[in-house]
Amino acid sequence: MAAAKGNAPAPGGSTLDRLPPIAKAGVGFLFVVLIGLLYFVVFYSDVDNDLTQAQQQESRLKGQLAEAEQSREEYQKDADEKTRREQQARDQKKILPDDAETPTFLSALQDVATVSGINLTSWSPTEEVAQEFYSKVPMKLTLSGKFHQVAKFFHGVSQLDRIINVEDIHIKKAKAPEEVDVECLATAFRASRAGETSRRRGAGH
Repeated sequence: MAAAKGNAPAPGGSTLDRLPPIAKAGVGFLFVVLIGLLYFVVFYSDVDNDLTQAQQQESRLKGQLAEAEQSREEYQKDADEKTRREQQARDQKKILPDDAETPTFLSALQDVATVSGINLTSWSPTEEVAQEFYSKVPMKLTLSGKFHQVAKFFHGVSQLDRIINVEDIHIKKAKAPEEVDVECLATAFRASRAGETSRRRGAGH
């Protein structure tokens, strides 16, 4: 009987020590599961936080991209409008330049004369005639050619970019057969320069 008492567990042992091996294994497994759950919760929280920040950053970038695209479109519209106005100003200056540009005026008439087949025998610029918002730039012309060539010349002048009026036309028979001599006044125009309009108004008073 004394030997049987010696094999009993010591009364001072821990509760875990008193558990059977299967229970100890279950406790160990539960501990591992709890550690895993704790790690998952902490890890998932970090991932979720990173994902939220990434989504916010994506939203900000999309907003910045939309603003940049809008700015680009507005800039392109402004650039197109600027180009359109510059082209319009160039076209306007062809029609009504700021200066008399007499050499260019004469060159245009000579080009039309060549195409029409007439001879531009003489030209003589005369004094400008000031108007309220523009000035007339007259030039006396003498030309010769067949009647239909002269008509073609006048038509060609009317098609030029710059406004040119042909007036005071005098036609007479030329020495050469089937040809006529023509004297006329070709008048171009130029825009008034800064200050000219006010001076003209003052002179009118």
